[in-house]
Amino acid sequence: MSFEGKTAIVTGGGRDIGLGCVRRLAAEGARVAVNYFASAAGAEAAVAAIRSAGGAAIAVQGDMKDPADVARLVAETQAAFGPEIHVLMHVTGGIVARKRIEEMDAAHFAEVMDLNVGSLFNVVKAVAPHMPEGGAIVTFASQAGRDGGGPGAVAYGASKGAVMAMTRGLAKEFGPRIRVNALCPGLIDTDFHNIHTKPESRAAVAKASPVRREGTIEDTAALAAFLASDDAGFITGACVDINGGMLFS
Repeated sequence: MSFEGKTAIVTGGGRDIGLGCVRRLAAEGARVAVNYFASAAGAEAAVAAIRSAGGAAIAVQGDMKDPADVARLVAETQAAFGPEIHVLMHVTGGIVARKRIEEMDAAHFAEVMDLNVGSLFNVVKAVAPHMPEGGAIVTFASQAGRDGGGPGAVAYGASKGAVMAMTRGLAKEFGPRIRVNALCPGLIDTDFHNIHTKPESRAAVAKASPVRREGTIEDTAALAAFLASDDAGFITGACVDINGGMLFS
């Protein structure tokens, strides 16, 4: 698996899974544009580390819900690395807050949908025209898109189900020039769960899984890199589970 000579954009690349994807792509030879919203320290540290190791990377702040910021990300990537963008990993997203239907207003539902689905639309629309034959897009759905998620995750689960449907539709629309696949992570050790999931719930899920542990950022980044690579050339429209066996689809 190699990304030598290829340019990649990773949105949400300043922390957690996005940061893991940045590091993995760079280790495999890609030139990486690291988009971040608030995680400047992580993005800038990653870029510095990549450059010190002889690689090429830039950090670009921007809100992927804002088409103007997305356009600037594409322009800065092309200015740094040339006109073609070979790989897009869209990791931007989140739950915002756990809210049951009776606690939720329309503004919260719209915010979650815009963060997870609207941002994906904006980025794909801006990047895809610059992707050559053999390009690859990796989206990030969730186990919640399959099973509805845990307590207070109705909006999040619905948005990730939409990401899965978009992934399948984009694979049909962009093929054969571009492959499009999604990851559906389960319990991964990230700030998502540090903030939004009770420790006892995490421990119970990990204990009940066939692998008896939480997933890691590195586990997830390795799968994302495979799906973006030429080694996965016959895989498109797939929503691939990575959950330690907690859900079989």
